[in-house]
Amino acid sequence: MDYRKIFNTAPDVEARAPGRVNLLGEHTDYNDGFVLPTAIPQHTTVAIGFSPDDHHHFYSAELEEQVDLDPAGANPEGFASYVNGCIRILETAGHKIPPLNIFVTSSVPIGSGLSSSAALEVATLRGLRSLLQLPLDDVEIAQFGQQAEIQYAGVSCGILDQMASSLADTDHMLFLDTRTLDRQILSFPTGAEIVVIDSGVARSLATSGYNQRRAECEAAAEQLSVKALRDITDPQQAEQLPEPLRQRARHVITENNRVLKALEGITPEAFGELMNASHASLRDDYEVSVPALDALVDILQTTPDVFGARLTGAGFGGACVALVTKGKGDAIAHSTLERYNHAGHNGRLLVS
Repeated sequence: MDYRKIFNTAPDVEARAPGRVNLLGEHTDYNDGFVLPTAIPQHTTVAIGFSPDDHHHFYSAELEEQVDLDPAGANPEGFASYVNGCIRILETAGHKIPPLNIFVTSSVPIGSGLSSSAALEVATLRGLRSLLQLPLDDVEIAQFGQQAEIQYAGVSCGILDQMASSLADTDHMLFLDTRTLDRQILSFPTGAEIVVIDSGVARSLATSGYNQRRAECEAAAEQLSVKALRDITDPQQAEQLPEPLRQRARHVITENNRVLKALEGITPEAFGELMNASHASLRDDYEVSVPALDALVDILQTTPDVFGARLTGAGFGGACVALVTKGKGDAIAHSTLERYNHAGHNGRLLVS
């Protein structure tokens, strides 16, 4: 299925954006902290043309779902809420958006923690920029995408996913200071590559504990008299907080420190140790792992030629990422999935 078959004409523009995997810096972005993502090969493509009537028409190839929408009507649900959110955010910023036909297709897995929503937002905004000649740079596209997700999809997300989808590539790591948006393009640790495996446990951020974790971090920052947890570098300062704020703050503080340590050009062994520590912190202090993710990470962490492994994304299901010896990714992924699925799970390889 393509744009022509749905809308009986060719699109005026096409745009695409990748998903992302986060190597370190989980749940730090909405705390003004530091993150270290990279783009993945899977991407979302959006084809756009002008609507022949006074309605928007959105179609998702993967969902085989069409939404017809009055531009002045209520926000729809599902994938259309992200597309419509991007349009509404641009309108709020003063850009005039005519009725449109929008066709979406994507290879970014939904519910795996690889930012399918951000890829959809960035691809949509790139397409609108091209179609309407909007004066938007790549950082502004990320910022508009974030606001679309917060205001129209109901997820109080940080800027990590949209910045990674808008600015990162598959050959480097993107270090980002989410407060200042200062960034650096970094090489992967020497002699290493990544493997990403889906646990088979899907999750939905809007219905998970994501927004609750953000509220807990804001409460912790308020009790510690700082603007955001990013402003604290000594995890001992979190010990004065009551539970569970103590654990939440301790994770964010130590996770920021792990990202900054990774900037020092460390060995893959040292980088892997940071990933292992990150997973333990996400599991025990932030409590966003699930048994299937823990089982998958444990298999990886005990496999030869794996430097380290951790859950990636918000947690509550989704995928994990491992740093492995270059050239060994396919073999490691195969053996890991054989053991993991033999135990009754339904994992699948996403990137190697």
